Amino acid sequence: MKQILLLFVFIGVFVVKPVPAEDKSPDWLAAKGEMLFSDDFERDELGDWKVIIPGFDVKEGNLVATQDDPGHGAVGRIYLPMKDVVMSFRFNLTESPTFNVVFDDKAFKGSHAGHICRVAIAKRQIRLGDDKEGIMRNDIFKMRRDPATKKAADALLEGRGTAVKANLETNRWYTLVIEILGEEMRVHLDGEKLATLKSSGIAHPTKESVHFTVTGKEARFDDVKIWKALPKP
Repeated sequence: MKQILLLFVFIGVFVVKPVPAEDKSPDWLAAKGEMLFSDDFERDELGDWKVIIPGFDVKEGNLVATQDDPGHGAVGRIYLPMKDVVMSFRFNLTESPTFNVVFDDKAFKGSHAGHICRVAIAKRQIRLGDDKEGIMRNDIFKMRRDPATKKAADALLEGRGTAVKANLETNRWYTLVIEILGEEMRVHLDGEKLATLKSSGIAHPTKESVHFTVTGKEARFDDVKIWKALPKP
């Protein structure tokens, strides 16, 4: 009898064992595979981060971005060959109104600067965009700069982006997760699904880097992690 009771207790413990939230939620697009990159910035130097447009620095355990060039946001990049990924990081808009997370392939010449897809974070809006077949595609990019063809260019952007309202606070840390799997990109803020975009350019086979583009006096980042994304079982 004692053996039966012990077996029952063991089975009960096994059944109620907590499962990570990302495994229970139906809102996750992908499963996490191999970890490709991780950085907690517990050091004094930039490490693998490349400053394309100043400025970025590592301070107080954070990656700190300041827009030093008034004509373009600060750009800090990680070179990491990838295709389908889950990217997670924490951010704080200390003195910045907006930043972008941009996946690029500089070898691809069909879009401006090789931009493939992005998530644009502002205090009142978060936008997902297919750059390759959308706003950064060379012909559309050129047409939008000409007032005579801008309306026609905007019509070509149908389905290449989506945006949701946000209410982000200054001097508060948030966690953002970006999932890319095939033609789909999904964004979660503090564990809540915000939006999904399905567009052909997102499936571009090679994203050779990802970078932050930051506008304003200061934004902070921490705990950047990138995993290979796999189809959910």
